[in-house]
Amino acid sequence: MTTVFIISAPSGSGKSTLVNELRKIVGGLDFSVSYTTRPPRGSEQNRREYYFVPRLEFEAMVARGEFLEHADVFGNYYGTARRFLDEARSKGHDLLLDIDVQGAAQIQNRISDAVSIFVLPPDHASLEWRLRHRGLDAEEVIRRRLDTARREIENYKEYDYILVNDRLEESVDLMKAIVLWERARRSGRRLTEEDQALRKAAERCRLENIRERLQPILESFRGARGRGQS
Repeated sequence: MTTVFIISAPSGSGKSTLVNELRKIVGGLDFSVSYTTRPPRGSEQNRREYYFVPRLEFEAMVARGEFLEHADVFGNYYGTARRFLDEARSKGHDLLLDIDVQGAAQIQNRISDAVSIFVLPPDHASLEWRLRHRGLDAEEVIRRRLDTARREIENYKEYDYILVNDRLEESVDLMKAIVLWERARRSGRRLTEEDQALRKAAERCRLENIRERLQPILESFRGARGRGQS
């Protein structure tokens, strides 16, 4: 059985780094490279970070029903092609989707047993620092991303797991535990001590177990809104 894992996060939260590290250490996990109509940034390459396609081609794919989900983000289209799920199923692999909250909601409506993980930065200031120091965006775009992040973060309750990405190594370990635990519990086999250890680690990221840590993060974004960002 193929399990679909949804990973969402505000831009600049370190989601792509986490996904890349996870793919190195967990086998049988296919990754869906999204389609987009935005131009490549920096060293991005077609078919590696994204499939970069013209707007008319993207809209033709939508009309043919080729996307599991698609959304308009900052005036550009992004979408997940249905073929990636078909290919994962044919190989008996799981599928990892790196998508925003709009796309995640669409997938959750279509695939009720998908596992969703929301990655959060430690606070608003950390996210702003990351966005400014990666040097990819103009000031106007950075402010827009911060405003979008504030809105996206309010969707945290729609996700199965919430992972605060403040220490990369620990965050990778937690994401690995979530994936392996979900595989184990759906396998139908008798659970081992190792499985139970994975469960314990994964449960740390359940909403009911992370509420106390979550509140100051949410407040940092709400406070930034009150100050008109920085």
